[in-house]
Amino acid sequence: MAFLEKNTAPSIALEADGPDRHRLVFAGDWAVSTIGDAEKMLADLTVPWDHLTCIDVSRIGHLDTSGAWLIHRTRGRLEFKGRKVGLTGVSEVRQSLFDEIERHHPPNWKPDRQAFSIAGFLETTGRHMVDIYQDTLAMLHILGSLGLVLSTVLLQPKRLRSISIAVQFDRSCIGAVPIVALMSFLIGAIISQQGGFYLRQFGADIFVVDLAGILVLREIGVILTAIMVAGRSGSAFTAELGSMRMQEEVDALHVIGLSVTEVLVLPRILALMIALPILTFISDMSALLGSGLVTWAYLDIPPAAFLTQLQAAITTKTVAVGLVKAPFMALIIGLIACVEGLKVEGSSESLGRHTTMSVVKAIFLVIVVDGFFAIFFAAIGV
Repeated sequence: MAFLEKNTAPSIALEADGPDRHRLVFAGDWAVSTIGDAEKMLADLTVPWDHLTCIDVSRIGHLDTSGAWLIHRTRGRLEFKGRKVGLTGVSEVRQSLFDEIERHHPPNWKPDRQAFSIAGFLETTGRHMVDIYQDTLAMLHILGSLGLVLSTVLLQPKRLRSISIAVQFDRSCIGAVPIVALMSFLIGAIISQQGGFYLRQFGADIFVVDLAGILVLREIGVILTAIMVAGRSGSAFTAELGSMRMQEEVDALHVIGLSVTEVLVLPRILALMIALPILTFISDMSALLGSGLVTWAYLDIPPAAFLTQLQAAITTKTVAVGLVKAPFMALIIGLIACVEGLKVEGSSESLGRHTTMSVVKAIFLVIVVDGFFAIFFAAIGV
């Protein structure tokens, strides 16, 4: 039978092709079973490369992908020395094999660390700016699609997927309550302990309540909650959508005529915009509870005095400032998470990279947006 036949050993010969001109002649079987012998011969091969004209493969018996790749690599090494080396005696079938190998030839390796140059720095900066521009366009595209879907849902309320929103709300809000409450409790306790340690030196222990109340309700509560939601729910959204992209479920939605924004994006963003204000309020209360317990145990300020001073230090505007930011931060987190999830390609490496980028971008933009809100509220005197 054919598969029991013994392979012919590969051979390499150097033949004259004119005055001071030579060609390499490959013969025998160049297959995976004989590739070891062929590599040893090529390693020991010494040819007058400046007189070499071509590689003749017409005498090769059996040739598979491994043999063709070895010949292609040998030709590349010879050409690297500065002389064009062609292939002769290639049949039509074998030419298609060599062409396929040429198309899948790996790119030239470049060292990861290169010397610093102004041109390289400007090129890297330009590439990052182009990436930022493309990400901005993708977010605006999703935002515009979201507005279009919302207008359709308002005209046809039955199209709103309330069950999907409820499921996403359960995952984003109810499941996040324990970790948000615990982290906020600890942060509030730390703020009061550190503030009390320094204010005690000036006899201003009671103003720790003002410090903790205003800082928690205006800034720390909503930022801390948004960061935890970005790391918890944002990464989950990206991983879910990315996994659906890898399994071609998103393409299937397009094929059957369903809107990806309506089915996948809208329920997640609406659930997040409802969940984040609730989590922010829970975070505020937990942080104030931690602050009150620490001031009672560490500064001897009883709960009644803590509440009295807190009422004098804050107003409803203080609470509203923090809660107003929450839906906008939720929108940003949801948009980034969905955009990065829909950008995932067909590999687990791409899924991990985009999930990481989703969290990093969301946290960065949350802090940037909080800064804009701080400037805006200061400008209007709130």
